[in-house]
Amino acid sequence: MSSARDPRLDNAKMTLVTLVVVGHSWTMLSANAGNNHLYDFLYTWHMPAFVFITGYLSRGFEWSGQRIWSLVRSVAIPYVIVEAALAVFRLWAGGEHLQNLWIDPHWPLWYLPALFLWRMATPLLRSPWVAFPVAVAASLLGGLFTGATLDLARVLGFLPFFVLGLHATPARLARLRGVPVQLAAVAAMVGIWFLSGHLRSWAGTGDWLYYNDTYTSMGASPTEGYLTRMLVLVAGAVGALAVLALMTKRTGWFTRMGSMTLVVYLCHGFFIKGLTYAGYKDWANDNGLLALLLTTAISVGIALFLAWRPVATTLLHVIDPLNHAEKQLTYATELAVVAHRHAPETDREPMHQATDREAVASAH
Repeated sequence: MSSARDPRLDNAKMTLVTLVVVGHSWTMLSANAGNNHLYDFLYTWHMPAFVFITGYLSRGFEWSGQRIWSLVRSVAIPYVIVEAALAVFRLWAGGEHLQNLWIDPHWPLWYLPALFLWRMATPLLRSPWVAFPVAVAASLLGGLFTGATLDLARVLGFLPFFVLGLHATPARLARLRGVPVQLAAVAAMVGIWFLSGHLRSWAGTGDWLYYNDTYTSMGASPTEGYLTRMLVLVAGAVGALAVLALMTKRTGWFTRMGSMTLVVYLCHGFFIKGLTYAGYKDWANDNGLLALLLTTAISVGIALFLAWRPVATTLLHVIDPLNHAEKQLTYATELAVVAHRHAPETDREPMHQATDREAVASAH
């Protein structure tokens, strides 16, 4: 792993994407008080933390041809490919018929259109004095409407966490280190645990944590909706910072997997849906604590398997084919240059002369 990489961020990325798989797998469990508490606790902070890191890693984005092409190649094209593949799988294996393919992102692929839109907006969000008020206002107003088009309500809902990460710096993140801050982070997570246990009683539903439903659909007036969302935003931001403060800087195989989180995120849905189609949800509903433990273990195993370099590298060739093609072309070009430099003098011809002769020949 390159020394330029921050091991804390790689550890955080792999931890959070693993928790994404865990959270999605928990949807197969029975909806009892204990499972609901765990689910609400996790969703209070793990997606805000994931979006925060996305914002932090987007700080260098500019409206340049190279950057925009990289965004299209690494985000938009994988979205088109995996959305189509998952739709075919859900039709073939589960008999599901999906509507508005690519326009309405299907679980869990909403994050790629969101990432594309957030990054394209990055140059407009450079000033913190403008970005933070705009992001919070957009999130609050986003609760007034919902729609299938690119999950815009959710894109707006999570925007404050992206902006928070966008304006973080290595120096600011360094302030999260140290024993006093880590003790405060533990206390914050304990507080979120207790608060999340009461979310459904005082807010009526855990859907507030998804940022994609209207206030009225969750039984709240606009004023109640603004206040509830503000509380959820604050809890999410505190939880995101707390989990980053608690992240270790130790390196190892888990850290190295942090560079493969895109594969885990995009491909784990096939496994979760496959288990559902195989009847696992029916078994899980009847087996309480055993189902919780086994489901969690399976989901962690799925994340680690997908992030395993031989598997992740192979899948990346399919998910991100243009990047693979560009790397192969660069490698072939470098190989040709090396071969030319090491050719015997009698066999070597200056490359510019060959190019000139080819140009003359093509003119005839």
